[in-house]
Amino acid sequence: MGCAPSIHVSQSGVIYCRDSDESNSPRQTTSVSQGPAAPLHGLFVQTDAADVILPSRASGPPGATRVRRARAELGSGGSSSSGSAGSAAPAATTCRGRRRHCCSSAEAETQTSYTSVKVLLIFAKEDSQSDGFWWACDRAGYRCNIARTPESALECFLDKHHEIIVIDHRQTRNFDAEAVCRSIRATNPSEHTVILAVVSQASGDREEASVLPLLHAGFNRRFMENSSIIACYNELIQIEHGEVRSQFKLRACNSVFTALDHCHEAIEITSDDHVIQYVNPAFERMMGYHKGELLGKELAELPKSDKNRADLLDTINTCIKKGKEWQGVYYARRKSGDSIQQHVKITPVIGQGGKIRHFVSLKKLCCTTDNNKQLHKVHRDSGDNSQTESHSFRYKNRRKESIDVKSISSRGSDAKLSHQNQNQIRLPLFSSAPSLQNRRYPSMARIHSMTIEAPITKVINIINAAQENSPVTVAEALDRVLEILRTTELYSPQLGTKDEDPHTSDLVGGLMTDGLRRLSGNEYVFTKNVHQSHSHLAMPITINDVPPCIARLLDNEESWEFNIFELEAVTHKRPLVYLGLKVFSRFGVCEFLHCSETTLRSWLQLIEANYHSSNAYHNSTHAADVLHATAFFLGKERVKGSLDQLDEVAALIAATVHDVDHPGRTNSFLCNAGSELAVLYNDTAVLESHHTALAFQLTAKDSKCNIFKNIDRTHYRTLRQAIIDMVLATEMTKHFEHVNKFVNSINKPMAAEIEGSDCECNPTGKNFPENQILIKRMMIKCADVANPCRPLDLCIEWAGRISEEYFAQTDEEKRQGLPVVMPVFDRNTCSIPKSQISFIDYFITDMFDAWDAFAHLPGLMQHLADNYKHWKTLDDLKCKSLRLPSDS
Repeated sequence: MGCAPSIHVSQSGVIYCRDSDESNSPRQTTSVSQGPAAPLHGLFVQTDAADVILPSRASGPPGATRVRRARAELGSGGSSSSGSAGSAAPAATTCRGRRRHCCSSAEAETQTSYTSVKVLLIFAKEDSQSDGFWWACDRAGYRCNIARTPESALECFLDKHHEIIVIDHRQTRNFDAEAVCRSIRATNPSEHTVILAVVSQASGDREEASVLPLLHAGFNRRFMENSSIIACYNELIQIEHGEVRSQFKLRACNSVFTALDHCHEAIEITSDDHVIQYVNPAFERMMGYHKGELLGKELAELPKSDKNRADLLDTINTCIKKGKEWQGVYYARRKSGDSIQQHVKITPVIGQGGKIRHFVSLKKLCCTTDNNKQLHKVHRDSGDNSQTESHSFRYKNRRKESIDVKSISSRGSDAKLSHQNQNQIRLPLFSSAPSLQNRRYPSMARIHSMTIEAPITKVINIINAAQENSPVTVAEALDRVLEILRTTELYSPQLGTKDEDPHTSDLVGGLMTDGLRRLSGNEYVFTKNVHQSHSHLAMPITINDVPPCIARLLDNEESWEFNIFELEAVTHKRPLVYLGLKVFSRFGVCEFLHCSETTLRSWLQLIEANYHSSNAYHNSTHAADVLHATAFFLGKERVKGSLDQLDEVAALIAATVHDVDHPGRTNSFLCNAGSELAVLYNDTAVLESHHTALAFQLTAKDSKCNIFKNIDRTHYRTLRQAIIDMVLATEMTKHFEHVNKFVNSINKPMAAEIEGSDCECNPTGKNFPENQILIKRMMIKCADVANPCRPLDLCIEWAGRISEEYFAQTDEEKRQGLPVVMPVFDRNTCSIPKSQISFIDYFITDMFDAWDAFAHLPGLMQHLADNYKHWKTLDDLKCKSLRLPSDS
């Protein structure tokens, strides 16, 4: 069970005890009642004296006997008579006797103790009180040393830096306890030490003494004499959980303040009533004050700049008093009287009781000529020129990550913005665009030269290029501009004049607007097929009961070349249930939702029944196709590493329900027709809102179909929000916003990491919640419109189906006298190849370049290139059909 401990007695009178295997186990946890070989708990101190190893006696716990004999023989000053030994033994024996009864209960606590608290006992001689603290330390798992003289106490403390010191203050004939305390307090390590005075119990007729003399001497606490181990234990535990842990935090504060002192940003910390409590050197340099001139002053006492608007301070105070962070531009007045413009962020710090205790302000100079002069003057005055050059060099390196300058200079419209109309961006002539096959070069290289760029993306690229030769203050200011631009709703492109290509005009008008207002009294009402029945095909009870012909098809469902139309045919237009069972099983959805496979089957059957099989395109086959694409993307390493299982389950469910109860008409049509849904959803994301709402209504209506019934509320809320967000992302009016955010927040930072940039900003952070949202949105968007990236035969079939659905809408618009949203989709005149070219050029190419750069999809991109070439060939031949004459 372990080797016997050795007792060491130094020349100066400190008792040391070390376990023989101390090097491997810094604190032993074996109870002293285990037997002759049991080591004492945690009593290690280096010794400079010869070992004194004493044999154990037959009576009493062996470890206790060793310590008792060592203490008895030590006596006063290291020598002892037999009488003194005899007199010390009974007291020790009494203490050890008590230990016998509490040993077993203390053992578990000692074994699980995680503390590394060190305790020093300063007692001139052993008695029941010192024994009480000794065994209390053992019970708490603390490391304990005992000193008999002031000299040995100081020596031991300077060596070990104890967190708690207990000094015997009951009698003064051996040493002056207050003098010992003062000598320890005179050392630097004592700053974070708690010193406890053990005082005698006051007699009944004496008034209790004041603690002030003890506090003045340097003691923190007073302990009334009580030799009970549990009383000593309680005192030590309270000290650890109170003062000691607070001192641990204070020690860490030294490191924090060191970091703040070397921070380049100006930092100011004030109390809740705006009294300055800390400023760092950067703040001193920026404002021209010395720290001593600011500490203890209220902010109101400092001179203010008259350049701020009158109500700005009230606005700031109102915001931060509510516990909210405020950031913005603020003019401050330096000690010299100059006004400087700062970008300020003020963060309230919540303290004990949930109240605001401090305000932390981070301040940076804004980019102005005056500020540049001020900063350069400060740097000259403080001799920081070399530091400035280093800082500037770092910023230049940092800026390498954000822009390929050639991609800007190669675009004439960008390079000449100052000479052209900057308020309009004209779309390229898609019909005359070069072949996609010829434009196929690595997707990452194309991220900075996207065909369709929102104005905000152009602005970001220009700012990135401008940073290259800018001084440090300009670079910092532009970095803050980029932070703001990348986190606000500025990503939707301006649609320039659209008369270049009628196919593009109609496609954009039909998919990216909510249509005109209703011009007639007609109302469009579609029929829900909630009660559709497919009794001609037996529904499987589990995935293992799937008919063999279907099972053989599903064996290939993990491949991108999987033929969804074959599954549609063999399942009699019910592919969603069968593919859903297979995919959901592969991703462990039932296990995650704690639902049975029977419940999942019933849910899939219910959802599929609410897709309109009469629709040429938006039917359950399309839903199954999107589910298949989503599952394929989820299998990619980078996607898999960025999302957790809840995200995966949400994505699969969102893909399944994303077009449920689709009427085969666009949002624009429904708004123009004044449909019930358009009225209900205020002409905004009408169908997407309906799909999610109906999906959750159907799921909750019947317990047999409720796949969410067994998950807790928190998981359900998170899952529900993720599903809603993904389905709403399929709405095309925010297409470019989603794509541009993905490029700027995911692709570009990732490219910087891959290129080995020494950017000091945070890494890509794909696992950050806000970036996970962008990834999920991009994934379902690509899955929803992945038809041009499918093998050619599948691509052609999907093109024919979507065209037929648009033809049917145009026919109905003409019949009802509604505005024709996409006039080019007239079945008598439409060129399907042209429409596909426009769709690929305008919506697909940039989005899949961005997605490929993240998920790495070489096979899909090759299909896209081949399909584009196919449509271009047909268009060049003025062929309106779907296939080349040689193919048919």
